[in-house]
Amino acid sequence: MEKLALIIAGEISLSRDPGSSMRKWRELFGISQSELASHLGISPSTISDYESGRRKSPGISVVRRFVQALIEIDRSRGGRIVRHLERQLVRGYEEAPFEVHEFYTGIPASEFVERVEGRVFANEQLLPNTMLFGYTLIDSIKTITEVSSREYMKLFGSTPRRALVFTGVTTGRSPMIAVKIGRFCSDFVPEMVVLVGIDHPDFVAQRIAEKEKVVLVTTTLEPGEIVGRLREFE
Repeated sequence: MEKLALIIAGEISLSRDPGSSMRKWRELFGISQSELASHLGISPSTISDYESGRRKSPGISVVRRFVQALIEIDRSRGGRIVRHLERQLVRGYEEAPFEVHEFYTGIPASEFVERVEGRVFANEQLLPNTMLFGYTLIDSIKTITEVSSREYMKLFGSTPRRALVFTGVTTGRSPMIAVKIGRFCSDFVPEMVVLVGIDHPDFVAQRIAEKEKVVLVTTTLEPGEIVGRLREFE
């Protein structure tokens, strides 16, 4: 198996909930149960049974076929997700001024906000239909001043369906401008931006969030406390 396939297969095999991990990766690739089942030559109910835990944990042969199918389907579509994951997961994050955290299963954005004792300032109406599959803890100043447009992609880890949690924030304007500019070089925006250490973001930050359809949240919790509260999902 190639490196990317080994990384994904390893996460599924070592997960405390392999079915949820399988569902997460299928959704990250944007592949339906029926499409995956058709590619594998099995029934959609079999995929559903694995993902829901109704069927016993898959063995390595099942995981291997599952992962390879995801990669093959994506490559038949042009390979966009595979290329992104290879940049993020295979090349690593050496000496980056941010920490990428992945969840073993998606969690509702509303629960994420509760965990970090957040206040929502933009696009609160999106919370009920938003799932997060991870978050990135970011040193705002170092990232904005040191990270190139090419390295910016690494902030998104395995998927943009995540929260970017910015520390060292004063008004929130710079992180949101970085998100807006980053869209032009990566075509990605996060589902949520969390500004740590301020009570209220400035007007420009809120307007950018509204336009980019990003849920904007503030919290006064310390970064270490945030990580501790979210650790059970990793």
